[in-house]
Amino acid sequence: MPAQHGRSIVNRLGIWLRSALLVVVLVLTLVAGTASSASASTAQYSGTLADGATWTAQVPDNWNGVVILASHGFGPPVIPPFGHLPPPVQNALLARGYAVAGSSYDPNGSWWALKSAVRDQFETIDAFSAAVGEEPERVLALGTSMGGLVSALEAEQGAGIIDGALSTCGLVAGAIHLNNYQLDAEYAIAKLLMPAPGPKLVDFANPGEGAASGAALTAAVRAAQTTPEGRARLSFVFALLNVAPVAPGLPAPAPNDAPAIEAAQYASAVQSFPLLDFIQFGRYWIELSAGGNGSWTRGEDFAELLSHSPYHDVVRKLYRAAGLDLKADLEALNTGAAIGADPEAIASLEQTSVPTGKLEVPHLTLHTTADPLVPVQHESVYADVARRAGMNSLLRQAYVDRWGHCTFTPAELVASVEALRHRVETGRWASVAQPRALQASARALALGDAAFVHFKPPALSGDNGSFDPATNGR
Repeated sequence: MPAQHGRSIVNRLGIWLRSALLVVVLVLTLVAGTASSASASTAQYSGTLADGATWTAQVPDNWNGVVILASHGFGPPVIPPFGHLPPPVQNALLARGYAVAGSSYDPNGSWWALKSAVRDQFETIDAFSAAVGEEPERVLALGTSMGGLVSALEAEQGAGIIDGALSTCGLVAGAIHLNNYQLDAEYAIAKLLMPAPGPKLVDFANPGEGAASGAALTAAVRAAQTTPEGRARLSFVFALLNVAPVAPGLPAPAPNDAPAIEAAQYASAVQSFPLLDFIQFGRYWIELSAGGNGSWTRGEDFAELLSHSPYHDVVRKLYRAAGLDLKADLEALNTGAAIGADPEAIASLEQTSVPTGKLEVPHLTLHTTADPLVPVQHESVYADVARRAGMNSLLRQAYVDRWGHCTFTPAELVASVEALRHRVETGRWASVAQPRALQASARALALGDAAFVHFKPPALSGDNGSFDPATNGR
């Protein structure tokens, strides 16, 4: 390998590694508030599952009979070095008598581990029971980010295995929606802000190609932010990406202040979080798991996509102010949209990575209102899926007024676990998952701040409809 090429690959991977590290640092920093230490004594258990995945568990000496089955997020299929949950959260649960267990995922699989994650987690319960010498009285699944999608799928498959599920910052709209709204935005960047042919957007041969694509897109976005025309087009990109106009250190923009809204979106998705770098690296692993590209632009109507966004007026105002023709850009996007999906990849993702809403156990979801990586709009899709499946009575959704991905405090997470446990043990939600009750419960824990709020997430831009091989396929 030529030295220059070798340095290029290293640089591209370095970009992603910094992105991944940022996610870990954000999670650990924002959950590292006041937290009780673990109980004085905990028993440690570990083992290996049939596919080579490992599992570990901690059981406190005051075990209350409940196991928290924790599913970690996107990344290497190993148990994170800090444990199944961030230490302040895990310690707080152990101190309250909960056991905490979980698995890595198939070590020979993709970082997008949906093909093995549910199986590995369920097998962990059997392994736990055998090692401890008794079965738990209750099992509550708790998943984070990609793990939040895992726990949603566990809620659909877990009758007789788990008793309830909590998805935090979860990808609960599923992988196909995720792939599509991200690809819509990346295509718009390449088409409107970069010279043809633009960077490769799908079909990555290795993680370095994904990292290189993300870096190129990010560079184009940074350049576009310096001109009125560029900012107008970026407002459209941010609408497709479902970026909330909230960012650290910035005041909330007025609802009619289009320039300030776009500036906040830019600060959130570019300056405060390496969004494009992260998602393009992640796309490689989703494609690897699915066996091909599971997203499309072919056949899409970008005017219709924009009309679904709560930021459509922002886009129109900035286009007018910049003297740009929005209709011409939308027509150009429609004309050039040629990326088709692999039907086999779509089928794989539908089987492994898309919730049906057909819940078998109670499910509580928790999301920040301004998540730059997994937009809160995922929750609106999931609520609709559960409603159409007739499962409203089993689902509750809670929200925390905060910027960031998975940036929950120990108080918020433990209060959510307690609310789910109440539902499992009493058979009724009552008001336990309502913001006021969750806020009161969190404050009573003496684990730090909490910010539960009433919130209704907007619709997800990128809900591109059902896949049709004739229209959207290759």
